[in-house]
This record gives sequence, structure tokens and C-alpha cells, in this order.
Amino acid sequence: MSASELIFQRSRLTARDQRVFVAKLAAALAIGAAGVLLVLLGNLACAIAGMLLLGVLYTHMVELQHQCLHHSAFLRVGLHRTVGFLLGLPMMVSYSHYRIRHLQHHRFLGTDQDSEFFGFDKRQELTPRSLLAGMFDYRRLASVAAQSWRSWRGTWRYENGQVSERIRRDSMSEYRLISLVAVLAGGLALAGFGPLVLQLWLLPWLLLSTPLHFLVELPEHLYCDDDTTDVLRNTRSISGSRFSTWFTNGNNLHVEHHAAMTVPINRLPERHGAVRQFAAHTDRSYWSFYRTVLGEVASASWRRRAPDRTW
Repeated sequence: MSASELIFQRSRLTARDQRVFVAKLAAALAIGAAGVLLVLLGNLACAIAGMLLLGVLYTHMVELQHQCLHHSAFLRVGLHRTVGFLLGLPMMVSYSHYRIRHLQHHRFLGTDQDSEFFGFDKRQELTPRSLLAGMFDYRRLASVAAQSWRSWRGTWRYENGQVSERIRRDSMSEYRLISLVAVLAGGLALAGFGPLVLQLWLLPWLLLSTPLHFLVELPEHLYCDDDTTDVLRNTRSISGSRFSTWFTNGNNLHVEHHAAMTVPINRLPERHGAVRQFAAHTDRSYWSFYRTVLGEVASASWRRRAPDRTW
């Protein structure tokens, strides 16, 4: 098999792949327990450390949820929705709604029909304002509230095409559960547990997980070729470190993922050498990508402020 063929090779999920994912879940649970314990200790420094840990974890959990979307985590297909929903719950992400939207992203990438669940438009010019707006995009909270309200009323509809009645029911059920968790959190706050609700959930989620998730998603297709369906040109991979590969659950290897989206994430690194050889957009690290972004943002800001010159 040639190196280029390796990039697109499909492979079946194995028991070993499932064990790798279960180990990731166990690590996430341990990190969550450590974060909660640090917050409960009551010391200010420990509380801050605990909130930081939880914020990082909630972002990581959505990346684990992403693997569940592709049914590449468990041999029992039904586990993907159960575990995937729980993984998305801290950031109030419906598994079924996210899944159908994300699979359409894979199908329509490089066309005008492409639309991701987390809706930053990669085609717009990045400016300091748009960058900050993307990092702290709290408009999604209003969307979640609206989706939940329509789910309770039974009027929820998928906004990007037709879906089966089963997917519609599953999405509505999940949004109802999400809203119940929000109501429960509000009830706990009214009962005198407001500081814990803030420290264990709201502050880590809103102040850290939200911008971190945006930064994880940003490199996937930004500054790549928008006018082609060739994943070797419209998607970016980042070599990254062991930490960034763990934290993003392999999302850094995004060309590899789009080329063979059902391949378990833990088996993507073996294809990265071929991707570095054939893909148009690769970076050694997230830092090198973000330096490029900051340079482009600074240049765009300078161009807007510079007076027009007539020679």
C-alpha cells in the first residue's frame, strides 16, 4: 500500500480500540474527581486550580463526544449515544443534534452546504473583534434555550434538512434533559448552593471551556482551500505534542480524520507521516498555527486603520 492510500484506508473498530477509549473515559473521571475535590477544599488557590481543571476537562469531554458521534468508540453501537450525551452535558451539547449536523459537515465540506454545529464561519475575515466574539460566543445559550423550549412543546425541527422521526425524538429528549439539568442547577442555587454551582460548572464552562473549545476547532479548516472537496487541501492537521493530542482527542490529526472518519482516533497517528507528505496544510504545533492567526489578525486590523492612499 502506498503512503497516499494509507491516508484513506478504512479499518474496523477492535476490542483494543474500545479499551483505549474506556481508558480515556477513566482518566476523564479521575480528572473530574480531582477538580471537584480541589474546589471543595475551600482554599482559594485550590478552588481556582479545581475550576481550571474542570474547564479543561469539559472541553476534553466534548472531544471525546466527537468520537462517539462517529461510532468509533464502542463495539456496542447503543453505547455511543448514552455515553456521548453525558460527555456533552457539561457544555449543554445535544448528542443527536450535534451528530447529524456534524456528519453533514463531513459530507458537504468544501461546498456551500457545509455548516458546522459550532457555527464560526471560517470564511469571514478574522479580526480582534470576531476572534473574541468566537471565543466567547454565548449566543449558543439562547439557541439551547430555544431548542429546549421547542422540544418540550414537541415542535422541534432540524434546521438543515430532513431527518428521521427517531433522530427528531432523540434530539428532543436530550434537549429536555439538558433543560432539566439547568433547572436543577437553578434550584440548587436557590437552596444556598450557588457558589458550588458557579465553581463546579458555570465558571469553568463559560470562562474556560467555551474559549478553549473555540481554539481547538479553529485550526481545522481556517486558511485552507474552501473551493474543493479534496480533504488534502481543505483541512489542516497539526502534529502537536502528546498533551495536545490527548486534550483534543486526536482532533489535531484532522486531515486523517476527514479522510477516514470512522477509523478510531487512537489509530490516526500512524497515518500522520503520510499526511505531512501529501496534505497542503500542516503545522508542527498549535502555537505555530496561532502565531499565524495573530499575525493575520494584526495585519487585517492595520489595513482597516491605514488611511486610503492615492498615488
